[in-house]
Formats: sequence, C-alpha cells, structure tokens
Amino acid sequence: MNTLKRYLNSEGMESFASSVFAIIIGLLVGLVVLLISNPQQAFEGFKAILLGGLTDMKNVGQVLYFATPLILTGLSVGFSNKVGQFNIGASGQFIVGAYAAVYVGVKWTFLPGPLHCITALIVAMLAGALWGLIPGILCAICHVNVVISCIMMNYIGMYMVNFLVTHTIFDSLKNQSLPIKANAVIPKMGLDNIFKVGNSPSSVNGGIFIAVIAGIIIYILIEKTKFGFELKACGLNPDASKYSGIDSNRTIVISMMIAGALSGLGGALLYLAGSGKSIEVVDVLAPEGFNGIPVALLGQNNAIGIIFAGIFVAYLTVGGFNMQLYNFVPQITDIIISVIIYFGAFFLLFKEFIRSHKPAYSGNVNDEVTAQKESAGGN
Repeated sequence: MNTLKRYLNSEGMESFASSVFAIIIGLLVGLVVLLISNPQQAFEGFKAILLGGLTDMKNVGQVLYFATPLILTGLSVGFSNKVGQFNIGASGQFIVGAYAAVYVGVKWTFLPGPLHCITALIVAMLAGALWGLIPGILCAICHVNVVISCIMMNYIGMYMVNFLVTHTIFDSLKNQSLPIKANAVIPKMGLDNIFKVGNSPSSVNGGIFIAVIAGIIIYILIEKTKFGFELKACGLNPDASKYSGIDSNRTIVISMMIAGALSGLGGALLYLAGSGKSIEVVDVLAPEGFNGIPVALLGQNNAIGIIFAGIFVAYLTVGGFNMQLYNFVPQITDIIISVIIYFGAFFLLFKEFIRSHKPAYSGNVNDEVTAQKESAGGN
C-alpha cells in the first residue's frame, strides 16, 4: 500500500497526470469550436479527430510518418531544456539539416547503395549541430540570451537555405529543390507492406526506427551518464553546479550542439523519406521545428515521454486531415494543440510553485509525536 502511495505521489506520476489533463482540456476546447462552427456535424468531426488515425492501416502508417520528425525536434527542445536553455531555434536547425541531406541526396551520386543515405543523415546531423553551436557559444561566452540568438538563427537559416537551394539544387519549374536520387531514400524496411490499404501504401519508412532509437539513446545519456547528471545540475541550479566544479559553459555548448544535431536529423528523415516532399523556396519558417515545442512539453522533457507525445501530436494531425470530410478545416487541430501547450505550461508552472512552497517536513504529525515520546523515554 505504501509503495502504491509513493508511486502515485511520485514526480513521474504528477507529470503524466498534468499532461493528461492538458490533453483532455484541449480536446474539449476543440469540441466547443466544432460545435460553434458546424453544430450538425460537430460530433462526427470530433470522432474523426479521436479515431481518424486508427480507421485503417494506412492511416496508422501516416501517424508514424508524421511522428518521425516531431519526435526528433521534440527531443531537440527537451534536451536543451534539461540544461535550462530554451531551444526555440529547432526550426532553423531543422531546415539547415534538411538542406544538407537533400544536397547530398541530389549531388553526391558517386556514393554507392546504402552509403548514400547514411552519409546524407550524418551530414544533416553535422549541419544541424553547427547551427546549434552558434547560439550555444553566444550564450556561454558572450552571455547572449539563447532565445534571441536562436530566433536570429532561424531566419538566417531560412534565407540561407532559400539562397543555397536556388543556386545549387533548384527546380525552377516547381520553385523547389530537385528530387533526391533513389540511393538516398530511407528504406521502407517492409513497413509499406504492413501499413497500406489495397495497393496504396503509407509514407512510413525506417525513419521511425531511427527516431525511437535516438530517443532511447538520449534517455540513457541524460539518466545514466555523468554528462547527463551535469546537464540536469546546470539546468536546476547553474550557480551550485559551477561551484561544484562543473564547466557550465562547456555543458551549454555541447547540449546545444546535440540539440541541433537532433533537429538536423529530423529534417533529413522528412526530406529523405521518398514521399515526394522537397524544400520549397518560400519565406516561411519550418513548422516542424516549432511543433517540437508542444511535443517536448507534453513529454515533460523526458525522452521516452517525447516519443509518445510525438506520436500523439501526429495522431491529431492525421485526425485533422480526416476531419475535412465533414467540412472542417484541419487547422482546428492547431487550436487543440495550442490549448494543450497553454494548459501543459500552466500545470507545469503550478507544480513548480507548489513544490517551491512545500514545507520542509511533510510527514504525519502522529509519527512526529511518537518519535518525540520514544526519544524522551530513552532519556
């Protein structure tokens, strides 16, 4: 009984409960919006949101396809949050990594077989790490606010990629990057034969395995290694970690590089999926980077939680597409996700407020009195 009580009062259970409450409130707000916009078909549209990703195996595959980049950008945001840095620059790191992967996929035709795809993924991670390194250095050495520098790098990355695409791998007829070569496409690994309807397969590929493996590696790195302990120490109390001998500047720079590499890998997995998606030359920041923020928030910055949160947000996305059958716009799912973010952040702040004001002694009063009597009897 005491074990169950301790489990229910544990931090992990509190985080899980706060995420569930945020999701429930977000879905209820979405239902209200549906009722206001189209009362006759509101419940059918809401049903499409809740069950759209499970209607057939192809939709299940599409959920996994959309979840792949979300998991990586969520890991990127969550990892940097562990060191107390809000990586709002995932969008720029994502598109820079995507360009690097597509460039290798189009131009490096001398690479044989699977080596072409593997090289494209590695180059994307290096490009993303470089884009994360810059705000990391600015924060650690020049004491520039990481949010400001990341926003700056987002726009620089967007315009730089637009310039590079038009001068290196441009398809002028479609105003986008050229299609990648077949060798650079991420293998389906048999998933197209599982997640399909008739002869129409989903877009899911082996990238989902890479995303899950990345999440497990990040979890082990944070929870089971000395570097992970230093990360959490810097995030919880930078001054105390500094006086204990931890090089906080080094930790910040390395964490931002790893976060950038994760976002860059997410960009590569999306654009090397073989789904026909290309980099469009438009002055719009990559939404996948910003969508990593609610994923990290829902996952409570826990790598395993982020994997499930990424799948859940992708599930809502697919449900939003199916909702169009009832004359609803898919952007309603954006409203739901926004509400989930708001209440998720609210519950997180409320939990931290309660924790900071919790009295030092939280035991039972009777236990304290008994202990005093035993002490008096012993004397």
